[in-house]
Amino acid sequence: MNVLILCTGNSCRSQMAEGFLQALEPNWKVRSAGTKPSDQVHPLAVKVMGEKGIDLSSHQPELVDLYLGEEWDLVWTVCGGAKESCPNFVGSVKERIHFGFDDPAEFIGSEDDVFQGFKRVRNDIEQTCKKLTEERK
Repeated sequence: MNVLILCTGNSCRSQMAEGFLQALEPNWKVRSAGTKPSDQVHPLAVKVMGEKGIDLSSHQPELVDLYLGEEWDLVWTVCGGAKESCPNFVGSVKERIHFGFDDPAEFIGSEDDVFQGFKRVRNDIEQTCKKLTEERK
């Protein structure tokens, strides 16, 4: 199974989904990318995934154009807010799905409030990844 996960910045949600899918299905080829990649994976995304034993510290946001020439079994968009525009992937795709999540990089409040928001989104992504892998076995 070849899976590409898309969002805008490729710094939080798509990186977390990539990490979970790689951990759940090590034989799958899983990549994530964005239309406007950030400079780095958000440090709080790295931290909350580390709590689950998944290391994103070596991940780098990538531009979706890198993957246009490849064939994908599944392309999953994870943008969630009404303000966001999910990327429209024009490459070779067998199936497209959308499960959106709030963008934790946009959360405001105390450090603890923002951290708890990242954990909530991480947990939602984890549950979606588990369901997705169970459906495709």
